[in-house]
Amino acid sequence: MTPYPDLHLYINGEFRKAASDLPVLNPATEEEIGRLPHAEKSDLDDALDAAEQGFKTWRKVAPIERANVLYRAAALMRERQEEIATAITAEHGKPLSQARLEVIRGCEFFEWDAGEATRTYGRIIPSAPGARYSVHHQPIGTVAAFSPWNFPMSQPCRKVAGAIASGCSIILKAAEETPAGALHIARALHDAGLPPGVLNLVFGTPAEISDHLIRQDSVRLVAFTGSTAVGKHLTTLAAQHMTPVLMELGGHAPVIVCEDTDVEAAAISGAERKMRNAGQVCTSPTRFFVHESIFDAYAETFVRRAGATIVGNGVDPDVEMGPLANDRRIGALTDLVDDAREKGAEIRTGGSRLGDTGYFFEPTVLANVPDNARVMQEEPFGPLAIINPVASLDEAIEKANSVPYGLAAYGFTNRADYVDRMVESIEAGNVSINTLEASLPETPFGGVKSSGYGREGGTEGLHNYMITKNIMHSLSIV
Repeated sequence: MTPYPDLHLYINGEFRKAASDLPVLNPATEEEIGRLPHAEKSDLDDALDAAEQGFKTWRKVAPIERANVLYRAAALMRERQEEIATAITAEHGKPLSQARLEVIRGCEFFEWDAGEATRTYGRIIPSAPGARYSVHHQPIGTVAAFSPWNFPMSQPCRKVAGAIASGCSIILKAAEETPAGALHIARALHDAGLPPGVLNLVFGTPAEISDHLIRQDSVRLVAFTGSTAVGKHLTTLAAQHMTPVLMELGGHAPVIVCEDTDVEAAAISGAERKMRNAGQVCTSPTRFFVHESIFDAYAETFVRRAGATIVGNGVDPDVEMGPLANDRRIGALTDLVDDAREKGAEIRTGGSRLGDTGYFFEPTVLANVPDNARVMQEEPFGPLAIINPVASLDEAIEKANSVPYGLAAYGFTNRADYVDRMVESIEAGNVSINTLEASLPETPFGGVKSSGYGREGGTEGLHNYMITKNIMHSLSIV
């Protein structure tokens, strides 16, 4: 098996160590697999200086040349897929097959944004003779970006690709639990010829890094994916300096299952997708509102498939679900299950930790969960599904909208009128019908309410990384 990489910071085109480091653990074995350098203030200041100089260079590079660097980096990551995926499985725990797919997903973000780099069109506004009005889009400047641990490759790829394609420089603070994906991104861009300072990669104490970077005048955008609580805190820091933010925050995705759907197919799809990445996905389907006429059949099939999920070390080719990313998640899920049980919920399967080595948790299904249970309002971020009966589509939509989150939502139906009502009434940035896929590189992704604002991906994805400049040109002095 490919060894876990030697970890470094990446600043001003050079890989470097730091004065201090901390262990990276394999969540399936709890064994140390690497030592991660933690940036100090001097490292951050070097990254800021490098990013400021890198932006001055990169903003002048033609869009097609920026695109070519991204295309070359994506090709290198595709070539290195197995090496990268093996590292991701070692540090995160997800099955190797899912890690391989994540590497490709990250490459697709690079490739899509590379194409969009050449399509950030302005426009000419009709005007009177002797005057020209035009709109230009220009890179915003240095981006301070923060990516989470649940997708070590694809999440940092999204932010790095958006910034670089737009002509920005970026300082990426990637997750300390899962650093290898971001390091491989830096290596690919380095080998693809990205000029020094355009990408800088740091790790360390999150609060210290975010506080130091966000208050700098040279930082012109804060891009964050993570919890709503942290997102609100970073937004507050940024607001003190009038720095715009791009926030992709937590979710608590509802799934509305109508009475006319294929019950077995919808239940199997729901159970399989719920357990993907051990449920540690901001768009993970969690609150299943099932029409009462099909509730029993749906729940029986869902529970059977969820309970049959093969859990284990992600290097085993038969494993469908790996461990949770850290031991904190075990305690959080246990508390939610205990609270739901005390309030009258039924535990149809799972509900407990698996074994005493590794951060494994049983695939868990709760049924008939009362509205006052914490899990009905708090995102579990783990392999826990809620299945509750509803009497009508109106009731399902009301319950779907009853939480402060609005990132992703799903519906299963064959009726056009039901589709129309869900599309119009569900409060979410992404609504999917008869599929549990929330987004693709070519589609805009982001939330409403406490799930954040701004969009990544699609033709809208680069807009956050650019300013809109209005030009008024009179041919004579007036």
